Amino acid sequence: MMDNTLLSAPDFKGPAILLSGPVDHDMYKAFRRQLDAASGLDIVVVELTTLGGDPEVARMMGEDIRFASEVTPHRRFVFLGKAAIYSAGTTLMSFFARPNRYLTRGTRLMIHERKMAKTLEIHGPLTTCIATLKATLHEIETSIEIQNEGFANLVTGSQVSLEEVIEKAPYNWYIEAEEARSLGLIEAVL
Repeated sequence: MMDNTLLSAPDFKGPAILLSGPVDHDMYKAFRRQLDAASGLDIVVVELTTLGGDPEVARMMGEDIRFASEVTPHRRFVFLGKAAIYSAGTTLMSFFARPNRYLTRGTRLMIHERKMAKTLEIHGPLTTCIATLKATLHEIETSIEIQNEGFANLVTGSQVSLEEVIEKAPYNWYIEAEEARSLGLIEAVL
């Protein structure tokens, strides 16, 4: 069974996985390369600094962490956020068990709703027009469901309700590291 002992700064020396920059497919390739290279480690620290990026790539990395945690329950996967953990970075953090989430002093989390930019053209037979509109509506509804699943993961075990996140997310909710700790979103600040 995984050990949830509180870690201290020396435990984070030489993280197995170092990531910075936009959350994109290049970051995912670097993540996978480093994750595979860390297969022999009992504690795997994932250190991240990001201003955000692709939420689906963040979910892919998160699913890799979740899967590795289930396949090798004796290993501990720990998140260390530095400076800025915005948007997709917070999505990735939500995949780590709350006792395995750490931030450095002064780090800011930013939580917001997924965004969409789409031009919708309606032309052709009327039934085709309805199908196009329904398909877009289904895309939006599914994206909201996925977004809210991530919000629910983030707040599990904290003093923050899902409703509070849903209320604040449209306005880009910034949370400083100590506030994140006091809200129970993370384990500790280093």
